[in-house]
Amino acid sequence: MGVKTDLQPEYGERRTRLPPGPWNLSKAEKREVCNSFYGMKVPEGYSSNIKNLVSLQDSRLLGLKSHDCHTLMQQLLPVAIRSVLEKPARYAITRLCFFFNAICAKTVNVSKLDKLEEDVVVTLCLLEKYFPPSFFDIMVHLVVHLVREVRLCGPVYFRWMYLFERYMKVLKGYVQNRTRPEGCIAERYIAEEAVEFCTQHLSDVSTVGVPSSQKMGVSKPLSGCTNTEEVLPYIEQHMIHIKTAYPKFRKRTKWLQDKHNSTFIQWLRFKFKVNLRKTIMAYQKI
Repeated sequence: MGVKTDLQPEYGERRTRLPPGPWNLSKAEKREVCNSFYGMKVPEGYSSNIKNLVSLQDSRLLGLKSHDCHTLMQQLLPVAIRSVLEKPARYAITRLCFFFNAICAKTVNVSKLDKLEEDVVVTLCLLEKYFPPSFFDIMVHLVVHLVREVRLCGPVYFRWMYLFERYMKVLKGYVQNRTRPEGCIAERYIAEEAVEFCTQHLSDVSTVGVPSSQKMGVSKPLSGCTNTEEVLPYIEQHMIHIKTAYPKFRKRTKWLQDKHNSTFIQWLRFKFKVNLRKTIMAYQKI
C-alpha cells in the first residue's frame, strides 16, 4: 500500500527485523528519561516520591499509583521526554499532556472548552500518525468526550476519587487484627477523636517528642497569609516597619526577607489586637 514504508519488516537471510518506530526509545534514551524522573523533586503531598518509583538498572517505572500516573501525564512527562523521541511524536504526546492538565485544573474557562475540544481531536489524529494501531483502544477514544463531561459536570477534581483513596489508606493503617478489621477501625477512630478532644483542654502540658516550640513554625501560616489578597497591604506595612526599625539593614534584601518571615505572624496578631481594641473603644463611646 505504500504507507509507512520505513516501518515495514526488513527480511534478511537469517531473520526478519522490525525497524524501530518513532515511539520506540533506545537504551540510552530510556536511561535518560529515568534519570530525569529520578532527579525530580516535588512538594510533600504532591505525589509519591518519584525517586522511589524509578528503577535505573531496568530503566523502568515501578509501583505507580493511579494518582502518580495522573501527575506524570499532566506535568512531569513533558519535562522528561523533552530531549528524546522524534519531534512530531514528542509534540503529540506533549499536546495530550497539556490537555489533561487543562481539564484537571481548579478553574476552567468555559469559553475555551470548544477550542479545547477541537485541540484534543487534532491531538488524537497526530497520535494516530505516529503510533501503531494497537495503541488505539476504546480508552483512547473516550478522551474526546472528556470536555463534554467538564461542560456538564464541572471541573474534574470535584469528581475524582483520590481524596477517598488516601483516606482509605489511613483507615487501612488502623487495622491491627485482620480477622476484625471493622472493630479495629472503629476503636482506633474513637481513640483518636478522644485524644484530639482532650488536647483542647491540655494546652499547657508538654508534648512527647519534638518540642511544641519547634512545631509552631511560621512557614505554614505564613504561606497561607501571603497567598491571600487581603493580607498584601499588611505585608507592605510590615516591610516598611522593618526598614524603619532597622535602617542599617534596609538594603540587605535577604536579611529583610528572613526578618519578615520570622516576625510577620506575631506583628500581624499584634496589629489585629490593636485594631480590635480601637474598634471596641469606639463602640463603647457611641
